[in-house]
Amino acid sequence: MAGENCSFEQTFSFNHLPSKTPSFLLDGDILKLLMKWSMLGRISAQSYSFDQCFYPYNSETFVLSFFRDPNVVSTLRRMEAGAWVPLDRPVVSVDVEPVQCTQVSMEMFDAFYSCGILRPSGHLVKCFHDVYPDYDELKQMLHEEDSQHYHVVGKVERGEFLFLLFKHLCVGGELCQYEDNIDPYINTTKQIYKDLISVQKDPETKKISVVSKVLKVCAYDDCGRCYPQRREEGQTFAFAIVDPFKRHVTLFYHCYGVGKMCM
Repeated sequence: MAGENCSFEQTFSFNHLPSKTPSFLLDGDILKLLMKWSMLGRISAQSYSFDQCFYPYNSETFVLSFFRDPNVVSTLRRMEAGAWVPLDRPVVSVDVEPVQCTQVSMEMFDAFYSCGILRPSGHLVKCFHDVYPDYDELKQMLHEEDSQHYHVVGKVERGEFLFLLFKHLCVGGELCQYEDNIDPYINTTKQIYKDLISVQKDPETKKISVVSKVLKVCAYDDCGRCYPQRREEGQTFAFAIVDPFKRHVTLFYHCYGVGKMCM
């Protein structure tokens, strides 16, 4: 039976797919924006194939097997002190958090245009802040629960991978130069999401649905947290994005800091 073949005790084997590079990492316009947002050179998406069926209930076993697999250990990179380095000590445990991923359009952002966050042109509405001189209603909505616009995106939608991706891009890296118009954020979010997420169409209803499973992951060695980075930071993240049908997993990674300032 399938359940017996995919028992909790099973381990997975992985193979690196170096030629599987998402298009956003090859798109000159997106790379220029990532440079502007201080994320260039600090963001990656490494893909691997795996050999057995994946079910959400065995996510922790899957992720632990991933970080212990020799083909992963020899190829996976994380950033420390501005340099890409391998995992230098064996992983002993992992934290795995399922992330909701159901969105097949950008409709959740439509309300931004009618609630006072944006002008009809897409330009961000500026607002006063005690600490930050260049502040706007979008930043306030993203960060502050007492913002009058905070609930424009509901609690469930805020947990969607699409929204988390959008927020990460809006916040950017250490020397982020923010946009005055929302279009670069929306368009870049859409392209990255499209590259990372797999969908399928029901042959009868023609309805499109997401098949990818998204897991926020963190790994620990005998010295403590080692991936995505030893120091915890809100803009440092790692998402394992699993396509259970193709049996591919992509580690989408960013380490907060000062990005590359040239292409």
